[in-house]
Amino acid sequence: MMPPKFQLLALLAFAVAMFFLENQIQKLEESRGKLERAIARHEVREIEQRHTQDGQRDRADGPVLGAGPAAGRGGAGLPDTEDVVIIYNRVPKTASTSFTNIAYDLCGKNRYHVLHINTTKNNPVRFVKNVTEWREMKPAFYHGHVSFLDFTKFGVKKKPIYINVVRDPIERLTFDECVSAGGSDCAPEKLWLQIPFFCGHYSECWNVGSPWALEQAKYNLVNEYMLVGVTEELEDFVMMLEAALPRFFRGATELYKTGKKSHLRKTTEKKPPTKESTAKLQQSAIWKMENEFYEFALEQFQFVRAHAVREKDGELYLLAQNFFYEKIYPKN
Repeated sequence: MMPPKFQLLALLAFAVAMFFLENQIQKLEESRGKLERAIARHEVREIEQRHTQDGQRDRADGPVLGAGPAAGRGGAGLPDTEDVVIIYNRVPKTASTSFTNIAYDLCGKNRYHVLHINTTKNNPVRFVKNVTEWREMKPAFYHGHVSFLDFTKFGVKKKPIYINVVRDPIERLTFDECVSAGGSDCAPEKLWLQIPFFCGHYSECWNVGSPWALEQAKYNLVNEYMLVGVTEELEDFVMMLEAALPRFFRGATELYKTGKKSHLRKTTEKKPPTKESTAKLQQSAIWKMENEFYEFALEQFQFVRAHAVREKDGELYLLAQNFFYEKIYPKN
């Protein structure tokens, strides 16, 4: 045993060392933050300079495409075709990285900006203001692990376009050994993620097992999202987005089908969970609620898809226009 005097000295030395380390870590964090802000300012200056140059060329070459009387003008004088913001509030472990990388690969060709939302440094008010007023970034594709945010609550008239992808809740994170051992990383509470992501920023959304949160998530999915796909049918999701939003996703289907990059693989090799692991998780009320939400999202997606695409010889095809207008007055 160490004498009490030496124990006290050792404890004091340890405390001093910990204080020193914490101080150094804080300084490093501050330095990193300053560096990130400096890089961001530099990137913004470059983008603004590029947009200025593009605008000068447009004025020299003639009117902007789509900016005629019929096109209309968006916020800050932008044409409606350019005053567009898409938000992909991606749920973890739903093939979100694969899909996001498609957006990155297309942004240069289709001339829009992709921005990753830093979830630790954005508050709702500033984020809404930034997204709606940052003219130089439009058209923009924002993505990040954030829950749904209702822009109308902040007085915004033109809402962003929300899209998302969901996945079978057990497929999203199951590990057999963890389940059998009762580990905290695979506890049923860990399944409570897709519901709060769609529910929003209300505190009740993150109350695990809340029936209100489930119903609010369903409501938002139907009323606030342009399209919600499922991981298991990602190609269909990509094709439908290309048809609905060609300004952003022109070429996405071909890229998804033929892309050789690892992030474009259509499926991820993953050992399926055992029946025992699945049965254990399915006993929880949380799984039942998350699964109900997933089944609801899947039904909605398949309903939309049934009216948009068909499969022939193993390939997906968009349906031709199946409507027309008649009795248009006044007649010229």
